[in-house]
Amino acid sequence: MKVAVVGTGYVGLVTGVVLAQLGNDVVCVDKDAAKVEKLRQGIPPIYEPGIEEMLKRGLEDGFLQISDSVAEATGRSEIVFIAVGTPPGEDGTPDLTAVRAVANEIAPSIKRYTVIVNKSTVPVGTGDMVEEIILSHGIEPHLFDVVSNPEFLREGSAIRDTLEPDRIVIGAKRRDAALRLVELYAALERPMIITDLESAELIKYAGNSFLAMKISFINAISRVAELCGANVQDVAKGIGLDSRIGSQFLSAGLGYGGSCFPKDVQGMIATSQRYGYDFRLLQEVIEINQDQTAHFVRRLETRLGGFEGKRIALMGLAFKPNTDDIRDAKSLEIIHAITSAGGTVCAYDPIAEANVRRIYPDIEYAEGVYEVAQDADALVVVTEWNEFRQLDLARLGACMKQKVMFDGRRLYKREAAERVGFEYSTIGG
Repeated sequence: MKVAVVGTGYVGLVTGVVLAQLGNDVVCVDKDAAKVEKLRQGIPPIYEPGIEEMLKRGLEDGFLQISDSVAEATGRSEIVFIAVGTPPGEDGTPDLTAVRAVANEIAPSIKRYTVIVNKSTVPVGTGDMVEEIILSHGIEPHLFDVVSNPEFLREGSAIRDTLEPDRIVIGAKRRDAALRLVELYAALERPMIITDLESAELIKYAGNSFLAMKISFINAISRVAELCGANVQDVAKGIGLDSRIGSQFLSAGLGYGGSCFPKDVQGMIATSQRYGYDFRLLQEVIEINQDQTAHFVRRLETRLGGFEGKRIALMGLAFKPNTDDIRDAKSLEIIHAITSAGGTVCAYDPIAEANVRRIYPDIEYAEGVYEVAQDADALVVVTEWNEFRQLDLARLGACMKQKVMFDGRRLYKREAAERVGFEYSTIGG
């Protein structure tokens, strides 16, 4: 099938390269000329395992093209994906400026029946909005349909999640439009849910809000565990083995971050308010998440007797491993808290350093784990990169001024850390 994908961020580029790999004729579109040129050279604008290889393969095989023209891409395609950013506004409502702009660009180029697919995370009613924009350009209703097809990919495993999704959600007003997407995704052989536009739009927000709630729940339990002497990891295992609950997203830590959960929880709350419902449960989810890192930093500050004159080593900067994304990353909160209180930060991350440098150019950056620990008064584990899992803890401790470890991801066993002389603190213990 002939497909256009407008937007080459995580969602757009991954969608484009995967559809090209499945044998479709795909053109990815972006208005950023510099990004377009790099993409044409096989250089992705994002870090994602496997994306560069798939991008180059698609370009070499001829199934994938890169363009800066929405009009040209629309004119040649039977399916057009809108995969642009929808950042939260001040009130938490997603900013749909980019979606509107793309819809206005698409409309004049519709010359034959075209399915317009909202792939971006958008609130209920966005499909109707896009339809109204296209109709306002005088396009006959029989020439197009608007479909909602929310993504469920996770940064760091986006390719696999796109090739092997748990489910594919397709929301449409007309069955024929939905069947076009069924045909497009048939090669994946995954479960598909065909529903109405409103339900499809709500599914994405509801799903991510529920997962964020699980994270905040176990982090609240971790606070209780600290007070009563319980092991939150054992508690999580004990409740996670209940098939009604499940073990995923029950790892106590510094809280959720990244591009999806913070934005989607806010979006769910804003959507609920728009329809007259006060979603107080999700308000509390946000408050628990916001306080989790602050509480962790307060514990560290208390242990060190203040941050003034102290050198703190941070292991990891990205909001999660296998990505360079630092949106709502806990490292940024920790750096701000320490430096504001007179402390010095030295950080190491295998991928995300360049992105943090743009925000904090004046902190120190190390080239490896043992270098970051040199002369540190405390070591803070922020991101659970795989390369951190098999470290020589004795060697790590020998580099430090004080063997104080605050493990924000429960990456290490207390017994192993204490065996080599670390004073070990973690979430929920």
